[in-house]
Amino acid sequence: MSDKSDTREQILEAAMNRIKHYGYGKTTMSEIAKDCCMSAGNIYRFFSSKIDIAEAMARQYNAERYQAYSKIARSDGPASQRLRQVFHDDLTQSYETIEREAKILEVAEVLGEERPLFMNEGLAQERIYLCVILEDGVEKGEFAPIADCNYTAEMIQSALMKFRFPQLFSRLTLPKLRRELNGALDIIIAGLRHGVEKTPETEH
Repeated sequence: MSDKSDTREQILEAAMNRIKHYGYGKTTMSEIAKDCCMSAGNIYRFFSSKIDIAEAMARQYNAERYQAYSKIARSDGPASQRLRQVFHDDLTQSYETIEREAKILEVAEVLGEERPLFMNEGLAQERIYLCVILEDGVEKGEFAPIADCNYTAEMIQSALMKFRFPQLFSRLTLPKLRRELNGALDIIIAGLRHGVEKTPETEH
């Protein structure tokens, strides 16, 4: 790893530690620089703003999640089981991370408001793995034919959005959230097995 990469990782680690303790809003670039024993001017050589640091942190987290999605999508077992595992693993990971580090939720909120394209990019990446599962389910006869896999994956994401950052939407316990997620997935999987005749509507 180059010196530049080492410095960038040092900044991200310092930012993560400070945000976990004080929150995103109460963390400043100068404080992060001080934690890294560098000048505030030097930190701007790597990140032009605090939101850029937050996005870089989120990208690191997402990269780990994408590896997990890929492993699940390409594993053996029924497609319905793999579909459940993707969303249950994501729920558990998100819930436990936020419970352990409550101030991380603030980062998710800020990114959702200030960097919606980044959030949409993450959903689009997730749909790649969902489509692997859906197409395999169709090929093996577990699911009915799907006219537009990406559209179907997008609608599944929309239906289950509550479980992505659960503490943003409710204060339910993890067992209760798992029960709700299972119920929603029961309906989704039943629909995938039966098939849906309606085609995606054109956006106006």
